[in-house]
Amino acid sequence: MIKIGFLLSSLLFTFFTPTQEDILASIAVAMKAGSSKELIKFCNTNIEIKVDGKASNYSIAQAEVVLKDFFLKNPPKGFQYIHQGSSPEGLKYTIGTYSLEEGSYRVVMVVKKVKNEFKIDTINFSRE
Repeated sequence: MIKIGFLLSSLLFTFFTPTQEDILASIAVAMKAGSSKELIKFCNTNIEIKVDGKASNYSIAQAEVVLKDFFLKNPPKGFQYIHQGSSPEGLKYTIGTYSLEEGSYRVVMVVKKVKNEFKIDTINFSRE
């Protein structure tokens, strides 16, 4: 009986584990909404955030504050991916455009697999 329960829970975990595409779609929704609270759910426990050339590493709690401040200063009009790819080392990356009332930011994110989940490891906002 225990084996059947384990098998069923393993199958459910396999079928309901979010894919990279699911995570990227959820990240896009959070970016479009300018929601640091939602975006932080997809971030690694330590993350590098770079805004206009100034980069720092943050804990997840600090990163949420930094992202909230960025979104408050730069309310979104939209967000869309323009390119996705993989490095030879297996890291995934995305390039997107974060639209504002006046202008936009190019957003480059490095996403890596951490304990069977895809997490943002680096996010770089560059004014276009």
